[in-house]
Amino acid sequence: MQVLHGTQRTDVIAPLTQRQLEGELMDDPLLNARAHARALHGLRRINRISRTAATVWRPIAAIARAHPGRTLTVLDIATGGGDLPIALSQRAQRQGVALDVQGCDISGDAVSYARAAAVRADVPVKFFRADALGDGLPTRYDIVTASLFLHHLTDEQVATLLRKLADHADHLVISDLIRSRTGYALAWLGTRLLSRSTIVHVDGLRSVRAAFTVAEARELASQAGLDDAHFARRWPSRFLMTWHRADD
Repeated sequence: MQVLHGTQRTDVIAPLTQRQLEGELMDDPLLNARAHARALHGLRRINRISRTAATVWRPIAAIARAHPGRTLTVLDIATGGGDLPIALSQRAQRQGVALDVQGCDISGDAVSYARAAAVRADVPVKFFRADALGDGLPTRYDIVTASLFLHHLTDEQVATLLRKLADHADHLVISDLIRSRTGYALAWLGTRLLSRSTIVHVDGLRSVRAAFTVAEARELASQAGLDDAHFARRWPSRFLMTWHRADD
């Protein structure tokens, strides 16, 4: 298998015994806006095929059933192109679930892209610019979600972020990659089938190399004080972490 490193190619499959946090092209604040939009478009296809929204929706629907007649506030952090909150809002509308859905991202270009996508989808999702790790959350939410964000952070940052999120939410629903050879192969194939963006091709493999095993993610949740967080494996080579405040 050929692996892209920046613009270079190599036939060596990266070892996956430990995390390799290299930094991703989409995290570059100087990334060209057009290239950024092209990459976000490719990620939208990948998210659709991987059924991220369906995975995250199930625990949210269960929380909503436990609070009938109440509008639950939901914030998706590091939302990127807004695919997840838009899809959650659409599912809520179809199933008659009252949700006030928002999304935030550190990138102004991503927020602009997400706002335009929400208008096209005709859903009342609010997007705003915020650094969830550095600034924290602007207010308290019933549910905070995150998809494919943790693997961008150092172990210490992950524990810090989870602690911050738990301080500002009653429920956490977090989906991310599992570091494995299967996940690596799926990332190599899927990014090339579903996107023409070189950024997506490069970042897809970097993401898997930077991802966690389930045991590693569970340990970081424990370091954040979330010993009662639940972890489950989900297709394709992802984990879903759910946490609920004990007194909720």
